[in-house]
Amino acid sequence: MKTRLDRRRFLRIAGTSFSIGALFSVFAPLARGAGGEIVARTLSDLNGEAPAPFSFVQLSDTHVGFNGPPDPLGTAAFEAAVATINKLRSRPDLVLITGDLTHDADSPDEHARRFRLFKEIAGKIGGASVKVVPGENDAALDGGGMFRELMGPTYYSFDHRGVHFLALDNVSSGKPAVGSEQLAWMKSDLARFPHTAPIVVFTHRPLFDLKPEWEWFTSDGDEVLNALAPFENVTILYGHIHRENFHQRGNTRLYAARSLIFAFPDPATTAAKKPVPFDRERPFRNLGIRVVKAGGEPVIEDVELAMNEYSGTVGMDQMLKHGKEDSIDE
Repeated sequence: MKTRLDRRRFLRIAGTSFSIGALFSVFAPLARGAGGEIVARTLSDLNGEAPAPFSFVQLSDTHVGFNGPPDPLGTAAFEAAVATINKLRSRPDLVLITGDLTHDADSPDEHARRFRLFKEIAGKIGGASVKVVPGENDAALDGGGMFRELMGPTYYSFDHRGVHFLALDNVSSGKPAVGSEQLAWMKSDLARFPHTAPIVVFTHRPLFDLKPEWEWFTSDGDEVLNALAPFENVTILYGHIHRENFHQRGNTRLYAARSLIFAFPDPATTAAKKPVPFDRERPFRNLGIRVVKAGGEPVIEDVELAMNEYSGTVGMDQMLKHGKEDSIDE
């Protein structure tokens, strides 16, 4: 007897956004009982490793070194995000940081100092593997040379608990592009996997024309999306736009994360690309991190914490009451 495998029902990526980031959980609810074991074995045979429950966090646009209007707090939101992650009772396996780790600087020595400060703050995240890609502030001025020296490769891939992760660089050429060399590498990398394999891509700029006049696009993004189109379950995470956004093309779902420095307005409501003014009463307003859990159709729940209404662990517990697995230690 053959068991019909619906891959999209098996894997869900569900996320909760909160004032300093986003948490994603990857889970496979069908992998329980005898029938679930059959499905898990089938996926293991197809993909090399059956998906297992885990969670990961997305942070973006920390802009270490930026300090001034519209955000006088510097690294405060980034440090708060790290502290929040460390308070989660169920710790994420991975933290993906989607570019603009630093704010660019004319002096290479100053830029290197900002990278070191970024690594110092990110290094305080406990129990998770931190994976990064560059933003244009990190890599556009020198073609990614300092990023590679201090942070590692600008694009790469890895596997984690049955999910394949692709880190893409669409900034180091000095323009919003992935480039032919990286595209060839990506296609070769994907060729190893069946179309049932769950794929998570993380990059800095949007891979579609979100707002080209604001440089919210990637010139060869269509080529990337076309290469991913045959796969049944693709999630793309990006930053750069300093606000949340959802876009879908076929089986591919694209999510933008809030930044950890300042927000940009909705381009549908304004012609001017000007940061949202700083609110001293709600200093982390419009900032965020994303947490993801993988197991059906993706669901992103947007929950913003008002700092003047909640504080400390009480506020985080209030935000995470929607989930049953994750909570904050008292």
